Amino acid sequence: MSWRVVIISKRCKLEYKLGYLVSRGEEVKKIYVAEIGTLIIESTGVSITAALMCELIKNKVNVVFCNEKHNPVSQLLSLYGRYNASGCLKKQINWAIELKEKIWREIVRLKIMRQCRFLEFLGSEQAHLLCRYAEEVQPGDSTNREGHAAKVYFNALFGLSFKRGDSTFYNSALDYGYAIILSAFNREVVANGYNTQLGLAHKNEFNFFNLSCDLMEPFRVLIDKVVFSMENDLNTELKYTLCNVLNEKVRIGGEMTTVSSAIGIYCKSVFEAIETKNIGRIECYEL
Repeated sequence: MSWRVVIISKRCKLEYKLGYLVSRGEEVKKIYVAEIGTLIIESTGVSITAALMCELIKNKVNVVFCNEKHNPVSQLLSLYGRYNASGCLKKQINWAIELKEKIWREIVRLKIMRQCRFLEFLGSEQAHLLCRYAEEVQPGDSTNREGHAAKVYFNALFGLSFKRGDSTFYNSALDYGYAIILSAFNREVVANGYNTQLGLAHKNEFNFFNLSCDLMEPFRVLIDKVVFSMENDLNTELKYTLCNVLNEKVRIGGEMTTVSSAIGIYCKSVFEAIETKNIGRIECYEL
């Protein structure tokens, strides 16, 4: 079972040998490929063999590449994530607008409720307002409860002057963590045979991951919790902490499992909800 989050931060050569990822740098290290859930190549001084890349794809390993600033910029995804991917794509193209709007309402509600629970944990007086917003979400979120909730939520966490998009430590840390979570969702979307570009609510023609961005919304809070406790320095250690969120334990379906596994369970449940037109099939983690 894949569960390891592996980060390559120093110059080395990565190759495949007898079921193992072999790192040849200052030291020679081996990791069993079947145990790797996510591989983050943080250094641009890393070289990787085609044989290893093929094995990583076969094992559905989430491979993320970083740029010279050590920020995630690309991902290795399989062209054949599922045997009936063409059939899944046809269904995805024909998803009814009304159904997509109902699914999106539930996703937004789940997101706001988890924001609410986090603020309750912190003892914030704004938690009750978010709970009310969650109850008011309409199909397609036509009244933009998500946007209103986000403003209240982030101001409660980082102060009234905080704005998403500004060049601040908190935004840099959030963006880094969200990119890691997004990569895990991209892997699950492809593994289930769907296209990452055709979203439920996100429709940006310049976004290659509209569907993944839709699905990941309730999981953003897991990154928010880590960033909230950080000091004002996004160093290597803190980046490792953000990457390791995928290994943290959460409860879903009455059982404890890793965030990475919970993402898989959640994504599958959303697709089942769409196929059966039953919103109640959606399973999400509990904080």
